[in-house]
Amino acid sequence: MGRAYAVREAKIKKTGAARGKLYTNFAKEIYLAAKRGVPEIEANSELKHLVEKAKKQQVPADIINRAIEKAKGAGKDEYEEIIYEGFGPGASTLMIKTLTDNVNRTVGEVRAAFNKVHKSLGVSNSVSYNYDNLSVMSFKSNAEEEILMALLDAGIEPIECETDGEFLNVSVNYIDTIKAKEVIEKIVPNVDYEIDESGWYAKNLVELTGEDMELFNRLYSLLDSVDDVTEIYHNVKIDSE
Repeated sequence: MGRAYAVREAKIKKTGAARGKLYTNFAKEIYLAAKRGVPEIEANSELKHLVEKAKKQQVPADIINRAIEKAKGAGKDEYEEIIYEGFGPGASTLMIKTLTDNVNRTVGEVRAAFNKVHKSLGVSNSVSYNYDNLSVMSFKSNAEEEILMALLDAGIEPIECETDGEFLNVSVNYIDTIKAKEVIEKIVPNVDYEIDESGWYAKNLVELTGEDMELFNRLYSLLDSVDDVTEIYHNVKIDSE
């Protein structure tokens, strides 16, 4: 249940890009993480985290290594992360995460997707105030109380820390991610995260029906087809089939 359940549902429902786009997105994110810190996996926690995620998604080692090596040089490619906010059909809202080396191209393509369904981009914070920036982790453990107390002792107030079957689901504010993982990994050595995601999660969900739902699905598909789009977050309730 909770945030981890929502992430599982999103993984099932997400139309997703082709594997080629998945590889490209990971390469961009790994490159950016290596540029922001140091291009050494063990010395850069953000980079290490991304490489672990990429390996779980079966991204070839060659792609990972090339992205890191590229960050070591003075290459011409300079990517930046930009999040766009927009209004969809009905009461729906979306936050679109992009990694781009050409802002004008990316904003033009994202805006065009909204225009095709007669909806619009918003300005900064026009949508994001209704979302929480969280990290969501799920792993096998029966140490809920011990982990909860350890998180609190470390000054972290978890949004969620509860057992769901054999899994323990933990959600924390994004800024507490590294500290929370240190706490978890002391209690659960060699933890194997079934879910290890960071993103923007809507505080409240809305239901769409009929034409509004059709337009939303079309908008999502149009945005997902933009090469520079890496993640799409929204507030629409998607029922399990």
